Amino acid sequence: MAQFGPKKRFCLVLIRASRYDDDGYVIRWMRSVIPSNSLAVLHGLAADCADRQVLGADTELEIHSFDETNTRIVPERIAALVNAAGAGLVMLVGVQSNQFPRALDIAAPLRRLGLPVVIGGFHVSGTISMLKERDPDVQRALDLGISLFAGEAEGRFDEVLADARDGRLQPLYNYLATLPDLSEAPLPLLPSARVRRTAGSFTSFDAGRGCPFQCSFCTIINVQGRRSRRRSSDDVERIVRANAAQGIHRFFITDDNFARNQDWEAILDRLIHLREVERVPMALTIQVDVQCHRLPNFIAKAARAGVNRVFIGLESVSPENLVDANKRQNNTAEYRRMLLGWKQVGVATYCGYILGFPKDTPESINRDIAHIQRDLPVDILEFFSLTPLPGSADHRDLHVAGVPMDPDMNQYDGTHVVCAHPRMSREEWQRIYQQAWLSYYSDEHVATLLRRAIATGCSSGELLILAMWFRGCMAIEGLHPLECGILRLKAPGERRPGLPVEPAWRHYPRELWQTGSKALRWLALYLRLQRIHRRVRRDPHRLEYLDAALEPVTSAPREAGMAQAAG
Repeated sequence: MAQFGPKKRFCLVLIRASRYDDDGYVIRWMRSVIPSNSLAVLHGLAADCADRQVLGADTELEIHSFDETNTRIVPERIAALVNAAGAGLVMLVGVQSNQFPRALDIAAPLRRLGLPVVIGGFHVSGTISMLKERDPDVQRALDLGISLFAGEAEGRFDEVLADARDGRLQPLYNYLATLPDLSEAPLPLLPSARVRRTAGSFTSFDAGRGCPFQCSFCTIINVQGRRSRRRSSDDVERIVRANAAQGIHRFFITDDNFARNQDWEAILDRLIHLREVERVPMALTIQVDVQCHRLPNFIAKAARAGVNRVFIGLESVSPENLVDANKRQNNTAEYRRMLLGWKQVGVATYCGYILGFPKDTPESINRDIAHIQRDLPVDILEFFSLTPLPGSADHRDLHVAGVPMDPDMNQYDGTHVVCAHPRMSREEWQRIYQQAWLSYYSDEHVATLLRRAIATGCSSGELLILAMWFRGCMAIEGLHPLECGILRLKAPGERRPGLPVEPAWRHYPRELWQTGSKALRWLALYLRLQRIHRRVRRDPHRLEYLDAALEPVTSAPREAGMAQAAG
């Protein structure tokens, strides 16, 4: 029967929350650098619900997606958006532990305005999965009348929308016991207007979820499981084509370990066909483990598929630290072989490195960084403080043992010290963390990185910009490079509740002065590194450069010796 009259409207607002900096301001940029896969996944699920008319043929489902790292979120404006439709739901998606305080500060005024709110993500899922007691912040959300979603939303989203429409949202949707199949799931996809708010117009998608390893500091395995679940190569092709149709060609594949995706070869073969036969432009960033080079053709096919940056969880060069973290799959003797494999195909390597394992000291950390600089062909090294993230085995064990941990989840970002260390004071730990960035990205070592890039046929110009970024973000912006962006934006009303709100006449002139001062420091850093770059490029022997890190791996004894030295 034909329907007459206007449709009812239901407004769904999806928000990825940011977190607060050390001065209490929301971390927001004109252009952020890391796209949110959770936002893309939920937007894709919502679009599928709209297409299937899950709220009925008489109801139009409106979808609005916002990323607070590049968009100002004002609760009153969100409420006006929902109220204009007559009904709706606000969902804070993919909320990590360090984002949870900010998510609550967005949700609380929305609840006071009478809007239904749901919070999901790793903090909710991880704490429910690993703790017997309710996490205090999660309980605070329940006390505010906020509904919680634990687990993954594929196959479950219809129920939440229907409950919101009918005014009967449950306090908790717990789907942790059953992990959904991804092979037929709706595709993660964000509108181009959202994607273009990231630097370089990056978007993201997950080709698979789950990781087979058991790292004690990781939350992935306790939320997404240890079994590989994956999208088909057909799905990945559709994701790439849908984004290409709106002019988006740069992707971050967010699989915690793409090399353990059982369909990695089929996916790469499909992407190779798109690039080499159909000439679809594509640039990919992936995450892998240190054993990926053992998979026949993996590195070569990844490069042909468009991978130009790869993130590797190096974590430590100390065998003792790796054993303590239950990361036995990391064989330090294989590091150089693996890194050289990526260099041979011109792919830039980003390696995560954790400071603060129980056996670390300031002296051992300095020694290990010097060892990496001398013997491993790492391009970009990014440092993290060992953090007992809620949802990890480390956090659970400390919680059960009654070991004091910082109660402020905003600090659980991998750059702040949140618990005691057996060999360092908190001040020593925080100090060596800050110094590590300056040590690795010293002028001398940046020159070495550029020499290695030129000698191996990699882009020294791109590496120069990356080195500048990773050195400058911590030194100039005071933030981890993955949290930074282009042109920091602050508003007086975005300060954390409980801290004084500056009057506009004082706030904006100060911010203008600080922005100009930082711009000059960025310019000075760029000019200094450019002088180093020019000097390296003018070296008549630049193509013959060889050091210990670039030496071909020829024998097991030498590699064993490197591992012993690292220990």
